[in-house]
Amino acid sequence: MFVLLTGPIGLCCGTVSRCWPHSVPWMRWGLFLLLIEAAVSFANLSLPGIENNNRPSVSVYMNEAEVNKLLGLEAELYYVRDDVISHQALSFIMPVPSETNSLHFTWHSKNKVDYKLGFHVDNAAAMSLPESNISTHGEVPQSLSVFRVDLLCSGKVDAEVYLTVQLNLTIISNNFTVLNFKRRKTCYKRIEQPDAKVPPFPNTNVSREGADVNPAPTTSTRVFYISVGVCCAVIFLVAIVLAVLHLHSMKRLELDDSVSDSGSSQGLSMPSTQTTQYLRADTPNNATPVTNNHPGSTPIHQLATASFPNPGAPSHETKSCPSLRIEKNDLRSVSLMEAKAKVKDIAISRDRVTLCDVLQEGTFGRIFHGILLDEKDPSKEKRVFVKTVKDHASEVQVTMMLTESCKLRGLHHRNLLPISHVCIEEGEKPMVLLPHMTWGNLKLFLRQCKLAEANNPQAVSQQDLVHMAIQISCGMSYLARREVIHKDLASRNCVIDDSMQVKITDNALARDLFPMDYHCLGDNENRPVRWMALESLLHNDFSSASDVWAFGVTLWELMTLGQTPYVDIDPFEMSAYLKDGYRIAQPINCPDELFAVMACCWALDPEERPKFQQLVQCLTEFHAALGAYV
Repeated sequence: MFVLLTGPIGLCCGTVSRCWPHSVPWMRWGLFLLLIEAAVSFANLSLPGIENNNRPSVSVYMNEAEVNKLLGLEAELYYVRDDVISHQALSFIMPVPSETNSLHFTWHSKNKVDYKLGFHVDNAAAMSLPESNISTHGEVPQSLSVFRVDLLCSGKVDAEVYLTVQLNLTIISNNFTVLNFKRRKTCYKRIEQPDAKVPPFPNTNVSREGADVNPAPTTSTRVFYISVGVCCAVIFLVAIVLAVLHLHSMKRLELDDSVSDSGSSQGLSMPSTQTTQYLRADTPNNATPVTNNHPGSTPIHQLATASFPNPGAPSHETKSCPSLRIEKNDLRSVSLMEAKAKVKDIAISRDRVTLCDVLQEGTFGRIFHGILLDEKDPSKEKRVFVKTVKDHASEVQVTMMLTESCKLRGLHHRNLLPISHVCIEEGEKPMVLLPHMTWGNLKLFLRQCKLAEANNPQAVSQQDLVHMAIQISCGMSYLARREVIHKDLASRNCVIDDSMQVKITDNALARDLFPMDYHCLGDNENRPVRWMALESLLHNDFSSASDVWAFGVTLWELMTLGQTPYVDIDPFEMSAYLKDGYRIAQPINCPDELFAVMACCWALDPEERPKFQQLVQCLTEFHAALGAYV
């Protein structure tokens, strides 16, 4: 019996709360969910799961004691039961009490099944990577067993941590199943206790007249002076904190009045309010040429100099990037009927499409692996991606999916993946079809490489990552020539196949499938704040230059294998940090030349950023130098 759990969904994240879900009526939710489970079991719904061939009878669940500990329910929570996967259970982000430091999973299999175990934490400052009492890979035990996953907070910061326990099950080489157990735990900063408390000021009954008879003890005098000293120190520290806060608020007001260009004259230095990962870097106005450290390569000067001349143009000329002023709700002004009319010429019959596995799933959207039958010869078929929405999706969400899917329509380039067909029949939820790419979403692929890095460090090389960056810059160069602004370039909006070919896609459903990458800043509009240029954040101005900024962040994603940029920065503080000259720091093992390319993409002045054609040329030369060095 499956316990299907769902959680509340919100557009914006709030502050960290020290309350725990046991304070809300979870028992009522549990009884309601058990009734839903009974109805699902009675209807005998078959969920997509492990292949039926040579059924291994795999089961993975949380026993009654574990569910009672976490949710206060007396029930077992099955994620996989006899090879049937409960996607509803997997999609539920289960809260973990702050005092709970371990999770226990029960599993077994009747036949041989290989597994691989990995972990991901979105806030490494608050929680270290989880550990388990079993090895990261091996075989699922054929007798009922329990394995433990330890979740230990660092005690350094107050934060709400989202973590994923990823269990990959392999029956045979072509049958690969990924189970993602999502958890949420609130970590609190550890308060250091002093080694010894200063004793209170001693009471004394010695009067002035009796001073000569009963003089004050030496120990009491010493304690008095210590107490006075401690009080003075506390007052001094409080005064310093208040002064720093006052200066910080005055500085913030100055930043809000105008965009400061003083960051271009600053050297590399760590900000006083951050301890990791953020640098105040030189902009291209002052940057010095970077010398390549690899033998046999030439210095890369094109992107480290003060200006970026257009190839073939006189040195004193500059070419402005095409700009597009975007209103806040321009997509929502289109009606569903208008959106369907725009794609009517590529509409096909729903009967030609067969939905297979669910590749990604959000609150209202899904991406399927599908099969498309040839119109003239039904015996011929090809694999496709199918984007669609759930039954409870609103008309605005459906319209937005169709409208955003048309962003690259009609464009033809080897590094672009526009839509090929749509299904918009009346009474059915619309479906958008794209050509299939074997390894799927680039961000998920990079994070999978990160998990596999310990076992196979050569799974993806630095040369491969640079080659991916070249392909993305080629696709964006084509869009710039066609005066098309992407406005949401990131690894999550790219796909990759088994030959390492990368293609850029639209951002349809990206907000739903990657909710942690989007934030609303009080205007009820989710935006990719950490990937946006300063002028886009402040004035909603988008151009080819703002796409160059996003490409620099995407290049950083490639070199970190899918890490989230500016993860410790409050989205509301992003514009102030960028105006003050702060940028994400150079990734580990990233060559200086490659980081110089990223830094040039993040110049405050859009005119100072390189063009995509220059980025293609520079990255191609660097890729050739890497090949010669290897």
